[in-house]
This record gives sequence, structure tokens and C-alpha cells, in this order.
Amino acid sequence: MWWFIPALVATVAWGTADLFYKKGADPDDKYSYLKTVILVGFIMGLHALYILLVNDIQYDPTYLIKYLPVSFFYILSMAIGYAGLRFLELSVSSPVQNSSGAIAGLMTFIFLGQTMTGIQFGAVFLITMGVILLGVFEHQLAEQERIEKKEVIDRKYKYGALALIFPLLYAFLDSLGTFADAWFFDAYAAFDDGTLEMQANLSYEFTWLLVAIIVFVYVVIIKKQSFRAKDQISRGLAASFETLGQFFYVYAISSNAVIVAPMMSAYSVVSVILSRIFLKEKLTRNQYLAITAILIGIIILSFE
Repeated sequence: MWWFIPALVATVAWGTADLFYKKGADPDDKYSYLKTVILVGFIMGLHALYILLVNDIQYDPTYLIKYLPVSFFYILSMAIGYAGLRFLELSVSSPVQNSSGAIAGLMTFIFLGQTMTGIQFGAVFLITMGVILLGVFEHQLAEQERIEKKEVIDRKYKYGALALIFPLLYAFLDSLGTFADAWFFDAYAAFDDGTLEMQANLSYEFTWLLVAIIVFVYVVIIKKQSFRAKDQISRGLAASFETLGQFFYVYAISSNAVIVAPMMSAYSVVSVILSRIFLKEKLTRNQYLAITAILIGIIILSFE
């Protein structure tokens, strides 16, 4: 049961990160998502270096390769997600993206043989349906606001390939990353000396750092794009909360992936609530009902 607290912390941290991702996304800057990639990679790299310097941990660099499939799927899905933020208001992306946790949970159930009790299954079902419905209601609200503002949007951007490619790719790659994570901890459990989660997290963060350096060279040096510190505050905060969430996530996913994966999708609730508080976004009755269902599911898991 010890997995629940790390999972809850990761959920809150990622929901907070999502708020700042939205604030930091610039629809007029085609390099905006790459700048986010740079910030996330640098912050994660700094955290990894801090962990090595402050804690007495012997990092095994071979895990950089062993964990690479997991890092690859996660980093690629996140980069696609950042790119999709430029088109988020034009699509039905939320319900599609947030289904990745349910997909990953199903994959671990089928291929890794992980199980859950009937009560846990009911709680996971509540969370999954609540997350998907929350995304649907968000989309409906956005459509209503556009009608009130008399905004006309090309149909191909709402329902065509451009609107759907980002959330579909994100959901697919993120679910593969979560499944690969669960497989990794199962496969290397026999070699665990008590530091497997930390080895995985450090490998992930160092991989992010390498990606950030490459992208920085491309965006700032080759493309000569502006990258002033004062313009990166929201992205920096998003990256900090992303790093915090990842640190706790590996401890949760390593022990109970079949339940943790769907629960992680509930970070959208945190994002919606924070958007209501800080961005003054209004919530409908249906959104409140979806949030309530998700919270009930999380509370059930906390006691089960």
C-alpha cells in the first residue's frame, strides 16, 4: 500500500505542471514546444546531478541503455504533447490523451499478469471514466465558448488529422512507456540491490538532459531563436513540477503498475482545479461530477 502516497504526490505534481505547460505554450511560436523540452531536460539533469552529489548513490551508467526504451517512449510522447498544446484548443485531445493510463493498465494486466481486487477495479473504472468524461466536457465547454465569441474554425483543424494526430500519438506512446516501465521493474527485480528505482530515475533524467542539449543547439545556436530566462518562467515551473512528479512516480509504478497507471491519468483533475483557481476558468456541473467520481475512486484506492 506504500505505493499510494508516491502516486498521489506524482499526480498532484503533474497536474500542477500541466497548468504551467498551458501558460508557457505560445501558439505564435513554432519553437515553443522545443523550448519546453529544453527546460524540462535541463531541470531534470540538474536534479540528477544534485541527487548524485548529495546522496551516497553509486550510479551504474549501463542503466542509461537498459532504461532507454522507457525513456524513449516517455520523452517522445511528452515532446508530442508539448507540440500539441499549440492546437489543444482546436481539438478533442484531452479525452484521447487521458486514456493512456487505462491502456497501460490493461497492457500490464494482459501481458505482465498483474492483478487487482474487485474493489480496486471499480475504483480504477471510476477514475478512468471520470478522466475521459472530464476531457469530453472540457471540449464541449470550449466549443460553447467559441460559439459565443463567434469564432470560426476550419473543420480540418477540429476533426481532421492535425487535431487528432497529437493526442493519438501521445496516448499510444505514453501507454507504451508506462508498460515498458512496468516490464523493466519486473525484468530487473532479481538484480535490485535496493536502488533500482533510483537507477531508473537517474537514467531517465540524464537521457532528458542529453535531449535538451541537442535541442538547445538546434533552436538557439542553429536557428538563432531567443531564449531569455525571463521568458521561460512558466516553462521552468512546469519542468520543476514535472521532475518532482517523475521522482515519486518511479517508486509507485515499480510496485503496482496495473493500478498506478490509470490513477496517474487523474492529474488532469488537479490541472482543471488549478485552472479554475488561477486562470479563472469556469467549471460546469458535469465537470464537477466527473471530478467527484475521480476523487471517489482515489479515496477508495487509499483505503483498499
